[in-house]
Amino acid sequence: MNVKTVLILLVLALATIFALVCVLLTRGRAPSTCQQQPPEQEDTSDGQSLVFADLTPEEMVQVVRYLQGNLGVQLVDASRAKPSDNCIASVDVQVPAKAEVLRFLDGGGARPAREALAVLYFGNQPDPNVTEYVVGPLPMPAYHRDVTVQKYGGKVPYHRRPVTGKEYVDINALIQRELRKAPRFLATCCESDGTDLAILTTAPRGFKSGDRATWFVLFHDMAGTGYYVLPVGLEVLVEHGDLHISRWQLRQVFYNGRYFASMGDLEDVFVANLLEVVRIKKPRAEAVLGSMRPRRPPGSPGPLQYEPQGPRYSVRDNRVTFQGWSIAFGMNPNSGPRLFDIRYRGERIVYELSLQEALALYGSNCPGGMLTRYLDGSFGIGRFAYELVRGLDCPYTATYVDRHYLAESDTPKTNQNSLCIFEHDAALPLRRHFSDSQSLYYGGLWKNTLVIRAVSTLINYDYIWDFMFHSSGAVEVRVHATGYISSSFLHGRGTDYGNRVGPHTLGTMHLHHIHYKVDLDVDGQLNSLETQDMGYELVKDPWSMQNTIERLYLRRERLERENEAAFLLNTPMPRYLSFASPKPNKWGHLRSYRIQIASFAGEHLPASSPMERSISWGRYQLAVTRRKEEEPTSTSIYNQNDPWMPTVAFADFIDNETITNEDLVAWISVGFLHVPHAEDIPNTVTVGNGVGFFLRPYNYFDEDPSVDSPDGIYFSGEQDAGVCRANPLACLPTTAACAPHLPPFRYGGFLNL
Repeated sequence: MNVKTVLILLVLALATIFALVCVLLTRGRAPSTCQQQPPEQEDTSDGQSLVFADLTPEEMVQVVRYLQGNLGVQLVDASRAKPSDNCIASVDVQVPAKAEVLRFLDGGGARPAREALAVLYFGNQPDPNVTEYVVGPLPMPAYHRDVTVQKYGGKVPYHRRPVTGKEYVDINALIQRELRKAPRFLATCCESDGTDLAILTTAPRGFKSGDRATWFVLFHDMAGTGYYVLPVGLEVLVEHGDLHISRWQLRQVFYNGRYFASMGDLEDVFVANLLEVVRIKKPRAEAVLGSMRPRRPPGSPGPLQYEPQGPRYSVRDNRVTFQGWSIAFGMNPNSGPRLFDIRYRGERIVYELSLQEALALYGSNCPGGMLTRYLDGSFGIGRFAYELVRGLDCPYTATYVDRHYLAESDTPKTNQNSLCIFEHDAALPLRRHFSDSQSLYYGGLWKNTLVIRAVSTLINYDYIWDFMFHSSGAVEVRVHATGYISSSFLHGRGTDYGNRVGPHTLGTMHLHHIHYKVDLDVDGQLNSLETQDMGYELVKDPWSMQNTIERLYLRRERLERENEAAFLLNTPMPRYLSFASPKPNKWGHLRSYRIQIASFAGEHLPASSPMERSISWGRYQLAVTRRKEEEPTSTSIYNQNDPWMPTVAFADFIDNETITNEDLVAWISVGFLHVPHAEDIPNTVTVGNGVGFFLRPYNYFDEDPSVDSPDGIYFSGEQDAGVCRANPLACLPTTAACAPHLPPFRYGGFLNL
């Protein structure tokens, strides 16, 4: 063997060793296609969205310290305050005036001062009242100003304040003392001494302004299940309007269709054998009505949604960006999710999109059920948006965001992971076509949507709030109702008000009505309201004059005043209704965004009702008004406990002002009638219980903007569709190998109750 041959063999051996080393070093690594890719666009707003940001816990603490040191009155922590005390009820961000914000965002103006809105209950005063202060500048407050009269035209009467947790604790203690006056009755009717009964509030609290008397419904309480479907037939009326707890009284008792003056009277009638008692056995944990414990062991896992190369959206502070979309998000502790400065391709479409109120209005032949009209904003839609369960409430790999609030305490609280953001594959083409004539090709586009979601648990009901952003430039807003139904004890003609769903349980019929504020700015602030609908005209056939044809034509109209743009609930409305800019698109049509409502709401409370004005927003499926800084919300947290003299009456917003080339707001109501049925046990499903609306571009663009989406698919009959270069779908077998590294499952939602 000569030297040349030896050298060749040596080189080959070294090459083989090098190749083996490379294989060993790369074994177990993900292929290059699995490397996480940066989002397609990053937020370049330099923190501008923080002008809308919720308060941080540190800012809340500074506001509390400032108020404690600068109001000149003693403030008791709201978590232990009596009605006769002064306390800080809540602290939230004070969003600056729109004109200030737009000067900052669009005109290069100064950043508006960051301020907080503090709500205080002054019970330790000659004239008890609720007062609201704007406190600033943050993070180190130096001033406060009373804005109550400016906002509401006067001081807010003290009886309108929402009921605090401490007030409920004291009411429960009173009820427990009263229950002890009927031991034999409770032992017979319910196998109870009263201490194991759950007590559920109703609202409103009386029949006229100034009342504060509440019916409370009693249920069997069973750990690990929803007591809401286990009524025992007993309800009590408690008067708790006095500043001194010792003067509160139980005013009336209801049991199985009869009314009594007190628990003592009920006991006397029972002992005298003059009472029809329905004996209800104490539920057993293994067979209790409404248990959500699974009845079968886990099976094989279902489909899992994940991003093979990491999220394609970006979240920075309170702003999320995704494929041309940019949205600032937040959470009002009372009214819930709120979005600001929604832009697509750099242009603002919506200045504010916010939930306003959620109404649940019940019917029953029991007192608690027949009078209930819950206005959930007064309880705290945002405050009770708890931690989301990873993998069920939202996709496992979603981005989870903490929300902070200060309510009924001097200490901020955090609902961790209570808002989620994710990209959703709808498993439906956004658009597609298969061509089988002239030329052969397939073209389509994935319907991938950015979703911002929160879920509020408001006593028995869970509301899933979704805000969805499509690559077509459309915004979709949707709410689903789930959770437990509320129920009454079944007696008499109970089925006139619902369906029997258990041995003694009446699932009571009710309405869900939800209200939203949509401040659209379509190609600028100045918009008009345009409608289009269809009609038929009878014309002679142009090519056969002896015949006629019913020709479809388009009716166009511009609505000039607010009264024309207030569409009553469940009445005909133009099928196309758009906010139009004065500026045209390439084809000469006004650039517009269309409002499309998907709802099957029940009937609104009759206008003759003395409390109807407090929910007068519910009169309208859509009302368009001129935007006013002094009309920021359609309702108030004070309306629940004084609906007879509402602090904010939405009907007053509609005063027939001109709405042509003005800054306009759309107020949208969606909802449904729910008649509970057997399948609402154990609790209500989301299927069929979702409503909402769309904001859709209508001649806003010159073509569908999704043509620029990176998710398009196209291949012709002449191409090999199985080649990755020709068809991204052919790349999926490789891409699907990029299984994500899932974080361990953790849940802390029970820690902050």
